[in-house]
Amino acid sequence: MTAFSTIDTTTTHSVPPADSRSRVSQFMRHLQDQICQALETTDGSSTFIEDSWVRPEGGGGRSRVIREGAVFEQGGVNFSEVWGDHLPPSILTQRPEAAGHRFYATGTSMVLHPRNPYIPTVHLNYRYFEAGPVWWFGGGVDLTPYYPFAEDAAHFHKTIKSACDAHHREYYPTFKRWCDEYFYLKHRQETRGVGGIFFDYQDGRGKLYRGADANGTAGVYSDRVGDLAPRTWEDLLSFIQNCGGAFVPAYVPIVEKRRGLEYGDRERNFQLYRRGRYVEFNLVYDRGTIFGLQTNGRTESILMSLPPLVRWEYGYQPEPNSREAELYDTFLKPQDWANWSESNEDVK
Repeated sequence: MTAFSTIDTTTTHSVPPADSRSRVSQFMRHLQDQICQALETTDGSSTFIEDSWVRPEGGGGRSRVIREGAVFEQGGVNFSEVWGDHLPPSILTQRPEAAGHRFYATGTSMVLHPRNPYIPTVHLNYRYFEAGPVWWFGGGVDLTPYYPFAEDAAHFHKTIKSACDAHHREYYPTFKRWCDEYFYLKHRQETRGVGGIFFDYQDGRGKLYRGADANGTAGVYSDRVGDLAPRTWEDLLSFIQNCGGAFVPAYVPIVEKRRGLEYGDRERNFQLYRRGRYVEFNLVYDRGTIFGLQTNGRTESILMSLPPLVRWEYGYQPEPNSREAELYDTFLKPQDWANWSESNEDVK
C-alpha cells in the first residue's frame, strides 16, 4: 500500500487567490507574534530573543527563543518562508505531481519545554505549501505531559475540538486519530504524549486522512466518513486561523494551574528522562525536521525543538502503582480526552 494516493488534478479544485502567499505569510507572522506575547506575559520573567535569517536559495525567517524564565526553561517560536526550484524528496514522495515546479512553503512552529515537571511540553505547527497546481495546508498541536492530570488533557482536547467543530464535525475525530498515529514512537511502542490534532495535504478535496497507514484507526475512520463536500482555499485558511487562535486558551490555563506545584529530584529526573523520548521522535520521525534539513533551512531554528537538558537511563521501569506508571499505563495510550469528565474517570 502506498503512503499516499495522488489526487486526480482534473477534478474540480479550488484555486488559491492571487495573493495566497502574502495572506498566509501575514497570518503566520501574526500567529508567531500573538503566541510570543501571550507566553512572555505568562512567564513574567524572561522574554524572547529574535534572530532573523536568510536562506541563500530563497526566503528566510524569524526565530524566537525564550530561555531561563520563571516558567519556560527553553522554548522557541519560529516563522519561516522559503521558496526555490528543487523540491525535497519528502515532498515528491507524497505528491509526485509537484515535480518540475517551483515551490513555496511557509509556516509557524513552536515547542516549549517548561522547567516544572508538572507543566507539559507542548508543540504547535501550522504550514502552507504551493508548487504549480499543487497546494495544501497542514499542521496541528499536541501536548506531552510528564505527570498525569486527566483534567489538563481534557481541557486541551476540548478547546482544540471546539475550534475544529466550528468548521466541520469530522475534523477533530479524524485529525485526533491521525495525531495519535503520527506522534507514535514505533521503537518504543508508545505515543509521545496525549496528542491533540494533526493533519497534512489538506486541499479541500476527497477524504480527510492522507497519512501513511490506510488500515490504521485514522484511515479506517476517514474511509467510513467518505469524501467530504469540496472546501475552498478560504475555508481551509479560516480553519487553521481558528486552530492557531485556540492555542493560548488551550495551554496557558494548564500552565497557570500547575506552575506553583512543588517538585523534587525524583520528578525532575523523570522529566529529563521523558524528554529523551521527545529527542528521539524529532530526530527519527518528525517530517518538519526532515523537510527543514532537506531544504537547507537554518539548522539552529530547525533543532530549537530539542530540550536544553535531557537524560537517558538503561532499562528504566516505573514503580508499580506510581504516578510515573500511570503515565505509561493510561496517558501514553490513545484516549477519548474530549469526552472526559471528573464524574467519569474512565477515559478509555
